[in-house]
Amino acid sequence: MSLIIFYITSAIIRCIQALPLPWVALSGRIGGRIAFYLDARHRRVALVNLRQVFGGKKTDTEIYEIALENFCRIGENYISAMCMARMSDQELEKYCQVAGVEKIANKPGTNLRENRIVALGHFGNFELNLILVRKLAGYKGVSTYRGLRNPALNRILQNVRNSSGLILFERRTEASKLKEALNGKGIILGLFADQHAGNNGIWLPFLGTECSTSAAPPVFSRRYKCPIFTVVNYRVGLGRWRVEVGDEIPTHINGVPRSNTDIAGDMNLVFENAVLRDPANWFWVHRRWKPRPIVIPTQAAVPSTPS
Repeated sequence: MSLIIFYITSAIIRCIQALPLPWVALSGRIGGRIAFYLDARHRRVALVNLRQVFGGKKTDTEIYEIALENFCRIGENYISAMCMARMSDQELEKYCQVAGVEKIANKPGTNLRENRIVALGHFGNFELNLILVRKLAGYKGVSTYRGLRNPALNRILQNVRNSSGLILFERRTEASKLKEALNGKGIILGLFADQHAGNNGIWLPFLGTECSTSAAPPVFSRRYKCPIFTVVNYRVGLGRWRVEVGDEIPTHINGVPRSNTDIAGDMNLVFENAVLRDPANWFWVHRRWKPRPIVIPTQAAVPSTPS
């Protein structure tokens, strides 16, 4: 059964890749609109999140319209990413601009091909974020992923991503390989850092409410002595995007190391501004604001007293 799914889905992707991107993007938006009305669970999550952030600032109608547009863009982004995976650099430049690449390039006096850490958010067509690697000669784009349960779909997704030249490591099983790669040079490691990070995350405010924030970008940046940047992908039109590289986030001030909390706070601030700049551009269907786990203290055993 998995083999049948693999061949059918692969054939569909090849058909998508043969079509003009504007057609693909428009069909994705139509599919996203349909999903908005059919997928009650994710629609409810998006509306709850939006009301939490914009309640009292926007009307219910405005919030509903943002959620609908968000679903349209998710459909557009996903199917367009499949179409663009096999495009040449010249073709990609027609549909995706890159701004601020000079910020991440080697500065005079620094080591040749010094590694970089890039904190990514689920904005726009985020599969295109590491397109900036193609603008930096001698660098390789590296990221992590969590494998899908269905082996056929997981294989297809990896084939699509690998065709863009990105090197991927499964975060649960290939940590040692990732560490080995970072001990070399010429690596740009992209780490998604805008989703719920679980019990091991750093609890920080995001858009007015505390949430668990990923410590991975600051941890990797400090451990491997790499500069850290943020990258946000903005939609600028039908089937068109703009990747913007943010300013370097300082890991030291006057030679004194900054805490992971402070670095992650700066990272969150960049993502907050990106959400406010274009609310429909973010991944609202994720439960970002989960409550802290309730820790029940264990009671020490009370020694019995002799009667």
